[in-house]
Amino acid sequence: MKGRMVFKMELSDVCVIGGSGFVGRHICHQLAARGYRVRVPTRDRERAKQLMLLPTVEVVSANIHDPGALAGVIRDVDAVINLVGVLHDGKGAGSFMAAHIELARKVVAACREEGVRRLLHMSALCAARDGPSAYLRSKGEAEDIVRASGLDVTVFRPSVIFGRDDTFLNLFAALLKVLPVVFLASPDARFQPVFVEDVAAAFVTSLEDPASLGQSYDLCGPKVYTLRELVEFAGRTTGRARPVIGLNDTLSYWQAFAMEWLPVKLMTRDNYYSMKVDSVCRCEFPFGLRPTALEAVAPAWLAQATPRARYRRFRDRAGR
Repeated sequence: MKGRMVFKMELSDVCVIGGSGFVGRHICHQLAARGYRVRVPTRDRERAKQLMLLPTVEVVSANIHDPGALAGVIRDVDAVINLVGVLHDGKGAGSFMAAHIELARKVVAACREEGVRRLLHMSALCAARDGPSAYLRSKGEAEDIVRASGLDVTVFRPSVIFGRDDTFLNLFAALLKVLPVVFLASPDARFQPVFVEDVAAAFVTSLEDPASLGQSYDLCGPKVYTLRELVEFAGRTTGRARPVIGLNDTLSYWQAFAMEWLPVKLMTRDNYYSMKVDSVCRCEFPFGLRPTALEAVAPAWLAQATPRARYRRFRDRAGR
């Protein structure tokens, strides 16, 4: 084991694994705004091209699943943030085992080898080894791995995350554009959606906060919604309100099973099992931060697709 072995109150260099993803881009922007030097490993530089414009962000080509390459990208940094996760179980690096469990072990081993003490880890609300879905079980096992590492670890467990470029509210909006009626699996599943900027702020604020060492933080927005309510919100906001017919438990299972065969997986049986537990918090948002209400920000991008918004843009282009 090499390098620093005592937690540093002042950090300057951070490696963000998964930095080119949805949450990662927002974290990198906030880190750069605070003056951190940020390193983002990726196998697809095209996904990270927006980050290349930030003066303190270095995008490097690397396969993070290769232990040697992983050790190389965290060499000489003060902290590592691991955001890598997949929602659907795939093959190879896209499987729950590889993306959640094995990568957590590799990150811990690389941190030990390079003497990097500070590790921030992205998990999921309700993650547990005995969770109802393979997704939640794999996230729970990854949590156990990083907690047992002996490093200065902080774990974050968000509910579903929303933002301008999410695959959550925007997915509902896209479906409502083409479906005259929505047959909705698990309509009463409960979520407490959290704004991506608030998640990023929690990560960045905790980075140099010694009180966060060894802690886990559940991250939720200010309000609980059923899945039906979220779909209806997306419909009202986009001007595409549709009838929503909730499916019972049996039909929800079979809809999820059928959707597993689609080229793009919108839902799987494992997602169905995940929704068996409420994705809601029973605690305050950490670090004195006030979470953002869904209704306060989501219309800024969802309402851009409404007929009225399109008419306004047409008038603007016409100079009227």
